[in-house]
Amino acid sequence: MKYLVIFFLFFCISSCDYFDKKKIFSEDILKEDLQTINWNDVDEYPTFSSCDSSSTKSQRKQCFETTLTTYITTQLSNEIIIVTKDINDTIMITFQISETGKLSVIEIKSSDLIKAQIPKMDTLLMESLKDLPNIFPAIKRSQQVKTEFKLPVVISVN
Repeated sequence: MKYLVIFFLFFCISSCDYFDKKKIFSEDILKEDLQTINWNDVDEYPTFSSCDSSSTKSQRKQCFETTLTTYITTQLSNEIIIVTKDINDTIMITFQISETGKLSVIEIKSSDLIKAQIPKMDTLLMESLKDLPNIFPAIKRSQQVKTEFKLPVVISVN
């Protein structure tokens, strides 16, 4: 009986995975970490130096978009645009800000009416974006990253 108990204890201890060390590979840790990251959100949005005083992330994003819209509107208001029909429409500008803070326009979507009435609108928008002040790029996990935005621009010409 004594040998049976010793054999049983030895069997229990030797069959247990408690003493086995599990090997953790760095690739597995990296893969798990990459799955937990929300790639559609950044820690800090791109910003202009004038937006540094904003305290929250959403306020800085709003300041960036407002500054950009104001700058485009100011540049377009300096242009003389003559149309034959009243226009009240929205143009969608898709642009990208690189890791270095360089803004590049990806696409400008406008209606057929705007294209017919103001054929040089795309050129005017591109010109208005050329002289923007320095943009500080977005930050994700302490790294400067590329971001893409869509900005609506309302065109109202009477």
